[in-house]
Amino acid sequence: MKRILYTIGLLWACSMTQAQTLLPPVWQGAAEMQYSSRTIAYLPPTRIVWQETTGSSSIEGIDKLLLPGNGQAELVGGKECVIRKRPDGKVSFLLDFGRELQGGIQIVTGQSSRKEAKVRIRFGESVSEAMCDITPENGATNDHAIRDFHFTLPWLGVAEIGNSGFRFVRIDVEEPDIDLLLKEVRATFGYRDIPYLGSFKSDNDRLNDIWMTGAYTVHLNMQEYIWDGVKRDRLVWIGDLHPELMTVNTVFGYNEVIPKSLDLIRDTTPVPNWMNGISSYSIWWLLIHKDWYLYQGNLDYLKEQKEYMTTLFNHLITKIDDQGKEMLDGTRFLDWPSSPNVKGVDAGLQALMVMAMNAGNEMALAMGDEDLAERCTKAAKKLLKYRPDHNQSKQGAALMALAGLMKAEKADKEVLRVGGAQGFSTFYGYYMLEAMAKAGNYQGAMDIISEYWGAMLDLGATTFWEDFHIDWMKNAARIDELVPEGKVDVHRTYGDYCYKGYRHSLCHGWASGPTAWLSRHVLGVEVLEPGFKKVRIIPHLGNLSWVEGTFPTPYGVIKVKHTKGKDGKVHSDVQVPEGVEWVK
Repeated sequence: MKRILYTIGLLWACSMTQAQTLLPPVWQGAAEMQYSSRTIAYLPPTRIVWQETTGSSSIEGIDKLLLPGNGQAELVGGKECVIRKRPDGKVSFLLDFGRELQGGIQIVTGQSSRKEAKVRIRFGESVSEAMCDITPENGATNDHAIRDFHFTLPWLGVAEIGNSGFRFVRIDVEEPDIDLLLKEVRATFGYRDIPYLGSFKSDNDRLNDIWMTGAYTVHLNMQEYIWDGVKRDRLVWIGDLHPELMTVNTVFGYNEVIPKSLDLIRDTTPVPNWMNGISSYSIWWLLIHKDWYLYQGNLDYLKEQKEYMTTLFNHLITKIDDQGKEMLDGTRFLDWPSSPNVKGVDAGLQALMVMAMNAGNEMALAMGDEDLAERCTKAAKKLLKYRPDHNQSKQGAALMALAGLMKAEKADKEVLRVGGAQGFSTFYGYYMLEAMAKAGNYQGAMDIISEYWGAMLDLGATTFWEDFHIDWMKNAARIDELVPEGKVDVHRTYGDYCYKGYRHSLCHGWASGPTAWLSRHVLGVEVLEPGFKKVRIIPHLGNLSWVEGTFPTPYGVIKVKHTKGKDGKVHSDVQVPEGVEWVK
């Protein structure tokens, strides 16, 4: 993990100059051009995972591909990996770039023996995915991003190929008879060149690694818009965005990718349509705006949403029956694993409606719309009269606790802590953690974070996954190695719904919840007034001896360090920027 942190820091320090918006004179008066918000960095692979030659084919000097390159073909030979592919044999190799990234690869060739060199390229989030074929049995696909394709390399030239989320790349030489000279095979890493303003460190390295992995998972998904995953689906799934939003607030502070994505889904979804076809996702759009305003304090931006919000709130109010029960239509969805538990989904939707109306009251008052505030308040009171059965759904019980439909202590004791790190998802696990915090069970939540999210790290993950079950750990092989005989290929074997087999995304922003949770509850930073005008800092160290970190605000960075004394009391050193009132 230290190497990961060092590499990320190096990328910040050595980031490329952003594209200039001044066009060359010959382009003056031309149609408006668009510019990428991302930086492209070039990274050599960190290791050769596997190589194979058959017949009289051979590979010489493959370790040269691990050296830093310059992206320039050269007439002077001797720097290249020499691949001799013969008609009676095969040549293949697998590269590891050290961690998940978003982008493609750059291949620089030398003076090969033929003018064309046909190759097959396979990207993979795991070693096994990069080694597999696209078959129904594998679950591997070219959906959303092409990960398995054929390509013709130039002679003495440079090619940039691919656009996917990956860590591993397999290359097979398909030309029947060639001496192929490869000078470089580098990853083209596309990312937003933004500082990690938030930070978290403690005497528990596992929690530290989890915090950073969640931050990096979301960072990768902050492309032109904020995606759910860098391999799949690469879409603005608005419900998925809420945990990502909280991580952005915690780590990066304001970033234009959030309003840009919120506006995109708003403008493509006129009411009464549900965002992404899912009623709860329209609710999440409202809750996201509430939390974005709370952390960033941009009232002008909030007011831009007033017309749409009012229409949406009025539409939601029509979905409440006389008994106060929600009657949402469209796709009734919380997260995939909760779907078979219909009562649990019903409970969660009831809770989300309460949370939405409470948020509506807050936002309406901020915008000066007392009529809307009153309608939302009345709707919330009506919804609270109906108490659904959570049916032991951790997702449903967590939301009920957060909405005030169930005492948090009861939800924690009877549902959330039962079975430990079982029965939830990487997505709604965040709300379970929040409900456990509301119940005062901070150490229990930290234990689950360490066991559940930490288990993905134990399997070689460098980003958090679309889904995970702790029982997948039984006899599991690491995702960064060829699967040994007798071990389970986690990526191929498991998954359900839309993420079966290798289709399963191993970089999904909705799984980043622990990052926001640790900063909010362990570091203890709580926003009391929109835009961090007032903040309260109450740490919950559990069995930690110390914790320190930073938290971004519109006024600058809050610096915090908490140390537990021999008497068990926590001593805090807090620095807040001018403009932020620290309520003690």
